[in-house]
Amino acid sequence: MEEQTKPADVEVRIQRVLEDLRAIQHELNWAAMQVPANPEQREALSELVEAESLHALKSALDQMRHFLWFFMQVASNDSEFGERLRDVLRQRVANDAPRPKGTFLERLKLATDHALVRCLLENKNQKPN
Repeated sequence: MEEQTKPADVEVRIQRVLEDLRAIQHELNWAAMQVPANPEQREALSELVEAESLHALKSALDQMRHFLWFFMQVASNDSEFGERLRDVLRQRVANDAPRPKGTFLERLKLATDHALVRCLLENKNQKPN
């Protein structure tokens, strides 16, 4: 099992990520605004849109958004839905399911997808977004 991270460490990392995301957004926004005035910039922006790294960032942000919804539901002490999610997680650990192979993001997506499907099947009136 990985070392447990202190909440203060997570907060520092979140702030660093937020700063990086803001900087990336600012740079992409600036590049998009330059397109009409600069044909060379248009070609560079077109290449960036097709870049694997941009698609990977979008995918990671989408997965993180889903995971954060899931985490906030589980971490909410006053949520009946959160308690159900915790029960599903406990049951899965108790069943000692084999760990899937793949990258961290693939495993994260598999785990959150599994938990969401189970919870949505149990309570069809609840929606994740």
